[in-house]
Amino acid sequence: MNSNLVLIVITSYFILLFLISWFTSRNVSKDTFFTGDRQSPWFLVAFGMIGASLSGVTFISVPGEVGNTSFHYFQVVLGYTLGYFVIAKVLLPLYYHLNLVSIYAYLEDRFGFWSYKTGAFFFILSRTLGSSIRVFLVAGVLQLILFDQWGIPFWVSVLITVSLIWLYTHRGGIKTVVWTDTLQTFFMLLAVAVSIYLVSKDLGILGVGDFIEVISLDSRSEIFNWDWQSGTNFFKQFASGAFITIVMTGLDQDMMQKNLTCRNIGDAQKNMFWFTTILVFVNLLFLCLGVLLYLYSEAKGIQIPMRTDDLYPMLATQEFTAFAGIVFVLGITAAAYSSADSTLTALTTSFCYDFLEIEKKYEKQEQVRVRKKVHLFFTALMFFVILMFRWINDQSVINAVFIIAGYTYGPLLGLYSFGLFTKWKVKDKFVPYIAVAAPALAFLISQNSEKLLWGYKFGFEVLILNGLLMFAGLYFLRKKS
Repeated sequence: MNSNLVLIVITSYFILLFLISWFTSRNVSKDTFFTGDRQSPWFLVAFGMIGASLSGVTFISVPGEVGNTSFHYFQVVLGYTLGYFVIAKVLLPLYYHLNLVSIYAYLEDRFGFWSYKTGAFFFILSRTLGSSIRVFLVAGVLQLILFDQWGIPFWVSVLITVSLIWLYTHRGGIKTVVWTDTLQTFFMLLAVAVSIYLVSKDLGILGVGDFIEVISLDSRSEIFNWDWQSGTNFFKQFASGAFITIVMTGLDQDMMQKNLTCRNIGDAQKNMFWFTTILVFVNLLFLCLGVLLYLYSEAKGIQIPMRTDDLYPMLATQEFTAFAGIVFVLGITAAAYSSADSTLTALTTSFCYDFLEIEKKYEKQEQVRVRKKVHLFFTALMFFVILMFRWINDQSVINAVFIIAGYTYGPLLGLYSFGLFTKWKVKDKFVPYIAVAAPALAFLISQNSEKLLWGYKFGFEVLILNGLLMFAGLYFLRKKS
């Protein structure tokens, strides 16, 4: 694609984002950044959360992964539905009842100071790594189609990326994010819809009936895998999807902060149910796009890239029409920012409330100054972590994200499960040690599972093992009286 055209498209997109930021940043209070003044329409939150949940990982990695594991990822998506139901019926009522800004404040009330700090720390670790790897994926694509042609090194392009995110979120915070996520979701879905339409047309697929037939007859559209030893076995994937959803949405300040901007618990639950329904359908579309991309490559004699994450970007920018390329650029740009902007806001919120105790220790004017410094710090941190991934990543990003989540979110899963489903107190000062030991032990078990467990190989369900180990540690350290 012509680099000047790409630059015009991205510049126009950012003008839109800054207009939204200006509009949502007027008449802000000290709480607007953190809570959006609890005035967000539920349907706006639901639509915007789709983009934040999908991010660049789904946009790029899921279609490419079809060539490796067929539609097996959809088993994880089916598990999402159970996870979102638990969030809507168990976690959201708890958060609204306690009127929380940071959801980890629950842990202090339930267990004590060290449990609270441990939960908040593991969220910050999880989100910093997870969101950075998402931005890393998309930054690599933008580097390929734009910055390389201008001779701009990767570190400069990433610096520009995170600086722009900081600029349009530093005043309005979560209120701005709710609105920008809506715009970004629209462009992501437009990109996949246009790509499906144009590729189908080029392959001679006419109408919805033909589309369904072509996809269903392709061997790569196999959804279910019943081999218990496989890492993509149905029961492993379904359970992993449910627990991944609970921890990466329900126990995640980033995703819950959006829900907590709704006017009341009823609106938040409506948001969650509609969001779940649409998300399942959209994930299926991305998988179908993956089959079409492989069929297109085979029909045109195009060599599949070594890294399957590169398949969609390569075809969109080098083989498709200019219009399809423009829409792809909009989609990939939206994917980059729909995850990162809300993450920076959530990390800032968690650190300000959970570690600095901003409302207790600072006057109103001082709170704004501290919040801005923290926001800038996490912007810089994300920049350096993205550069780190540039050097060490060598696998499909969709797998990398879930592998990281399995180890960093496990302690949160164990803490909240123990808090919600038992009445025991714990020896609070030992909780941080258990939270470090559980993922370390889970890693050792998963690495040696085929020898220890008669050929069983762990996949994403290592998260469940991690959570169980954390739960067991808390049980043994419970207070007897």
